[in-house]
Amino acid sequence: MNSLAVVIITLNEERNIERCLKSIRDLADEIIVLDAFSTDKTPEICANYGVHFEQRAWKGYAASKNYLNGLATSNYVLSLDADEALSQELYEEIRREKTQGFNGTYCVNRMSNYMGKWIRHSGWFPDIKPRLFPRADSYWSGEYVHEELIYPPCKPKIFKGILEHYSYYSYEDHRARADKYSILTAKKFHARGKKVGSLKPYISALGRFIAMYFIKFGFLDGWKGFKIAQISAQSNILKYQELRRLNREGK
Repeated sequence: MNSLAVVIITLNEERNIERCLKSIRDLADEIIVLDAFSTDKTPEICANYGVHFEQRAWKGYAASKNYLNGLATSNYVLSLDADEALSQELYEEIRREKTQGFNGTYCVNRMSNYMGKWIRHSGWFPDIKPRLFPRADSYWSGEYVHEELIYPPCKPKIFKGILEHYSYYSYEDHRARADKYSILTAKKFHARGKKVGSLKPYISALGRFIAMYFIKFGFLDGWKGFKIAQISAQSNILKYQELRRLNREGK
């Protein structure tokens, strides 16, 4: 039987972290939380669950996750976000696989809960992500945002159970985080020398809205599907406007 470390990055996650910890506490041999100096009750909640808790200045997603992997002693790692939790079915699947012996890398199918509604379309589901992997020879790659797991060559197994993602609690929260990721993506594009024309922000935004709301059936998610497409389109405008600004200023 393999040993399993569950690793989690936190920053002011008092609303979510206990749900996450409850879902994995009977499964993990070690739980390691890397916290970017939360000012809420996140440290207190983690202490109640006896996790290995460390605080460290934020150095980016990939760097933080690689640091977490280095803290683990188990031979397999399950990487979660604080706003995620294992469904009962996913918990049982991972438990059975652990008992039999992990082999290779495993993907989960994440479903997002958007202000109380599970989103089944809009390009948000299915959302397949590699999350359970051998600690040796696996690492996260990527600067700024959208880190990618690099793992030993294999065909990952996909669990049937859902990884529950409690994504946003308000439209304002969604817009703020979408804009944050858009600015980080603009910085990544600028570092790679990407250039765009003056119409790109608006053409891209229109394409994003049409893709999410119509082609990916966002309308079946009701009003929230419309807001998801709208906010994504607005943040797309910001992304390319910010990229154009960085290109003009040569930063």
